[in-house]
Amino acid sequence: MISWIQRYFQKHFKVVVLLILAAMAVPLVVIFTPSSGIGQGDRRVLTREFFGYNLGSPEDQARLFGDANLSATLHLGFAGIGGDQLQQYALQRAAALHVADQLHIPASTKAEVADYIKNLRAFVGPDGNFDAQRYATFRDSLKTGGAQVTEGDVSRVLSADVRADKVRQLLAGPGYVLDEDVKTQLARAGTTWTLGVAKIDYAAFNPTVSPGSEELAKFFGDNSFRYEIPPHMQVSAVFYPADAHLAGVTATEEELQAVFERSPGRFQKPGTEAGTTQPAQAGDFLLVRDQVESAVRQAKARQIATKQAADLSLGLYESRLKNDPAVLEPFLRAHGVQATPLQPFSREAGPAEYGHNPELAEAAFKLGEARFFSDALPVENGAVVLLWQDTIPARTPLLTEVQAAVKADYIENEKRKRFVELGRQLQATIKTRLQAGDDFATAVNAAATAHGAKADVSQLDPFTLTEPPESVDYAIFGTLERLEKGAVSDMMMNQDHGLFVHAKDKRLPDLSAANPAYADTRNQLAAMTGQLGAGAYLDELVEAELKKSEPDLN
Repeated sequence: MISWIQRYFQKHFKVVVLLILAAMAVPLVVIFTPSSGIGQGDRRVLTREFFGYNLGSPEDQARLFGDANLSATLHLGFAGIGGDQLQQYALQRAAALHVADQLHIPASTKAEVADYIKNLRAFVGPDGNFDAQRYATFRDSLKTGGAQVTEGDVSRVLSADVRADKVRQLLAGPGYVLDEDVKTQLARAGTTWTLGVAKIDYAAFNPTVSPGSEELAKFFGDNSFRYEIPPHMQVSAVFYPADAHLAGVTATEEELQAVFERSPGRFQKPGTEAGTTQPAQAGDFLLVRDQVESAVRQAKARQIATKQAADLSLGLYESRLKNDPAVLEPFLRAHGVQATPLQPFSREAGPAEYGHNPELAEAAFKLGEARFFSDALPVENGAVVLLWQDTIPARTPLLTEVQAAVKADYIENEKRKRFVELGRQLQATIKTRLQAGDDFATAVNAAATAHGAKADVSQLDPFTLTEPPESVDYAIFGTLERLEKGAVSDMMMNQDHGLFVHAKDKRLPDLSAANPAYADTRNQLAAMTGQLGAGAYLDELVEAELKKSEPDLN
């Protein structure tokens, strides 16, 4: 019998394993910053020993985190963990291997690695079992020559992982679980629920809210931070249009063929039905040749425009001009261009004239008195150089400037407060009607009518959390810990509706040791407890090792 924990792990494996990788190092958060002396932020730190790695060496960092990333990818079955999670996992993995050396744990055998591979998520098929074909495909991909990871890398990392897991198993021990923990978990997973669910439509709830000037002023004063206008940048832009160079650029047939063959699917050929298109495939070059030629010529024109913009930026740098219109404007005229002022923009929005381009915003906010011009920045139809004029600091606006937004927020805030109060009234009425003998649907509809609400009532067939119903609002499961048979939950706000849950029936499973799931649940909880204990021990090792080489900042 598959327990609730196993089911949960299968359905939420990625999240659970990420949490486990992170939880083993929760107390330890080491950030690679200049002050930590780890990484390239502080090039004065040449050596920082950590279990055989020099954290001040880019090569050792690449080895430490590259191996950890490969290990995590094979265990999770997907790539992409990074940041603090990868850092914590890498440091703990190095600590575990250090302990393995201290305990003289021998090198992993081929048989051990082969067995280990069969439990990696990267090679699990749709049925949840090891998929030999998937593993063979993975091995073939390593032999193509273009892969950054070799078979030797995989073998080395997995051999180390086998040793690291042996250390974790030794540190974890048998685990410690109270009988009450087992019973709680059994009850959570095996209780059979029969629920009534009522949704109260928030959109249909429209109380009359007419705030006066005093209410708006107080609301604005209490929430002025919500309306703060962020810093804005005032710049002008020198634009080099790509279209100005289109007439002068050409492309050979060889160039067009090469561009098409690299990515045929980016071009659209006529579809099977009139008026439709579909991605081109190899062999469709003649059908999309005009598109390819247009794309190549546009790219070449943009390159010319970008080169001109780069020349202007370089010229500004070499001339050492001051940010003074009296000298700047003649310089621009000599280069045959002029600067056009842009509307002030924030870091989040970007200049409206260029489609709120975030790259332009990022570049603009690096400018100031010391460096008033940007590098060449590509835009959709060419390239620009930004010239700094002013940085407008953040400010809190007057109420009159944002009155419409304040009024809308006040009305929405008041509506939510009244909706919560409506929930209390509905709950009280529903309870009263249930006690009088009404069924849940009748009680809810009567309460909704009495209080002017719109309700939708449904009933779920009996289920357990081991086998939860499909297509259900998962917010209801958050109420079950505290819900007794016959009770009605408080109203929860969930997206566009309020939610009531009624426990029509609640049947607990056998919580004694005679239940076949009892021993399985105890073993699973013990394993999790043991792993957390092992992680805590490795945390201490990592922290102590880092402190040994902590740089002296005095």
